[in-house]
Amino acid sequence: MSSATNVEATAVNTVEWLSAPQTSIVVPVYQRQYRWDIGGCEQLLGDIRAVADSDDRHRHFIGSILSTAAGEDAPGSGAAASPEELVLIDGQQRITTLMLLVAALHHTVLQQGPEGSGLARELEAVLVRASDPDRTKLRPHRAWADVFESVVLDRRAPGDQLRDSRFDDNYAFFRSQVLAEEVPRIWRGLRRLEHVAITLGADANAQQIFESLNSTGEPLRDHELIHNYVLMGLSHAEQNEIEDSFWLPIEQNTGESIASFWRHYLVMITGREVAVTGGRGVYDAFRQQFPRLDVATLRARAAEWRDLSADYRVLLEPSRAPDGEVARQLAFLNTFGRGMYPLALRAYRDWSRGDITAETLIGGLEHLQSLVLRRTVVGVATDRLVARLCRARELGPDALRLAIARITPSDARVRVALKFSDLPHPGYVLGRIADRTGRGTDVAGAGPTGLNGLDGLAGLDVENIFPLAPSDSWSGDGVRQWADYTDDEQNSHRALAQTLGNLALLEQSLAERAVDRSFPAKRALYESSGIATTTELAEVSEWGTAAIARRTARLTEVFLDVWARPATVGIDDDGLTPILDAERRRGWPRGWEREFEYVEYRGEHWEVYDVKYLFNRIFKRLWADARPSVIAFSADRGGPIYEAQAWNGHWDALDESHYLYMGWDSKYMLTALQGVLDEAGIAAEVFVKYSYIGALM
Repeated sequence: MSSATNVEATAVNTVEWLSAPQTSIVVPVYQRQYRWDIGGCEQLLGDIRAVADSDDRHRHFIGSILSTAAGEDAPGSGAAASPEELVLIDGQQRITTLMLLVAALHHTVLQQGPEGSGLARELEAVLVRASDPDRTKLRPHRAWADVFESVVLDRRAPGDQLRDSRFDDNYAFFRSQVLAEEVPRIWRGLRRLEHVAITLGADANAQQIFESLNSTGEPLRDHELIHNYVLMGLSHAEQNEIEDSFWLPIEQNTGESIASFWRHYLVMITGREVAVTGGRGVYDAFRQQFPRLDVATLRARAAEWRDLSADYRVLLEPSRAPDGEVARQLAFLNTFGRGMYPLALRAYRDWSRGDITAETLIGGLEHLQSLVLRRTVVGVATDRLVARLCRARELGPDALRLAIARITPSDARVRVALKFSDLPHPGYVLGRIADRTGRGTDVAGAGPTGLNGLDGLAGLDVENIFPLAPSDSWSGDGVRQWADYTDDEQNSHRALAQTLGNLALLEQSLAERAVDRSFPAKRALYESSGIATTTELAEVSEWGTAAIARRTARLTEVFLDVWARPATVGIDDDGLTPILDAERRRGWPRGWEREFEYVEYRGEHWEVYDVKYLFNRIFKRLWADARPSVIAFSADRGGPIYEAQAWNGHWDALDESHYLYMGWDSKYMLTALQGVLDEAGIAAEVFVKYSYIGALM
């Protein structure tokens, strides 16, 4: 077998590779700017901590690093590159970030005095050239090389203290997160990093190889990453056991919805929203929840996941529920999608285990339907609700009922909205109203208990009594034709065409005959219907806006009875989002300065518009009101309170000996203020009101 002549690939220890005296790397001019944000740094640091705490045999693979010798003809090397340098084609982001982490460790050790000199020399070997201690081993693009070297070598010019750059931000993050006593642990983890060093020969096609490394097909999805995570590190026999006994049943139960299952499961057990866009949020949340899974723990957890996946299958296919009324209510809930599945899954599991009665489960499912339908009717968003309800549920059934009531629009608001707004989910709404008022004869197999799920709507159409597109000859009273109506009359009719009062359920055979007919001609068809709320239309002499308003008012009272508010509270939904459910956004997205309209802090109204100001104000307020909680949180988290301004960056003084570091990004600031409010026990009393800009971000 012949060997490759233009590509040399070797598995190497990353720190040893960087520490070698001959290692010197230059980033070519065509490379993109350094883009890693604090979120990426946090993940890298978590991986390093994990491998540092694992068995001595374990290593962490960071991928491949692609380079070529910086000869005269090396692509992109430029005139300034020395022949002995490596031109970095792929791996700039990872190597740069590792350098910033090592620099943070190095400067921390230097501050501790001569006792750390041995470790300081090891760290320095990674950072600077043996032949020139004033130059870093990694030389970035010339446009930002000076900034990078000033960070790594701790060389600041006057006025650099408040400089903004990704190098500064990520270095400061590592300084804030790795205190002096943890440096040996992180260094131990760093020395367990490995990568494949790919060096290209003179005749290799660098671009083609780069594209091959970065175009390997579809990236792994969240559930595939979870699958790999739980099995990796097990023996072959253990992998087969977990796969056959647990994972395959989970896949069979959830099918194409396996990704949703994992997301809903994590929301259910954590009471926190789990991001699904812009990356691998579900997998990251899973790893955070289960940082280590030995075989014994994995078996117990996997058995729980398997059992929950069987319950999840019932949510997806309600007809599998052993109780007819439970199946019916689950089918009703599916009208609104799967947004409430985390709470429904918990409730169904409790019922299937005998912890709650069927009556309690059904009542809870009814409350969820009322919540979502009422919010939809009044035009209030229904997303990002379920996590707070999962938290409330942990406090008991009364707390959950009150939490649902608080965000369920009041009867008064619903009455107004039903008068003038299009009716959402009209088949579902009209069908349940018909059940409550008495259906008359059975329709499409529905028995006396009403709809069997939504199957009872088979063979029925939603009928617009006043048609959406009336012909010129249409008449509401048999006398005046549509063409004779004034513009105002026509506009008034059109505005009410999709409202509750103008809609009815009608058998398909009758609905086909009703097309294009005037109201007097439809009355005989309505009289033939087996649905009581439709049959009664035959008794109405003429149809117009007044008749629509009267019918809306009457059916609204039934609506409020079917989708009742679970409790009477002093406030209904006001569009406020609990701080624990505020959306964490990576970096500083466009519009962040006007993300909030205002903030409610324990009954106080704060004119606060961005997360940076909110971060500052929360920590200062708690420093005055709940200092022990702030100190405990910061000590556990590694910031943002420090006893000295230990590195250059954005700081605010809390008192003469404590400083608040203000250099984190949007996501990390929000995470920190959520955590400190939770530590202080007042997170439930803090809300944000998103602005129009914030709602679109």
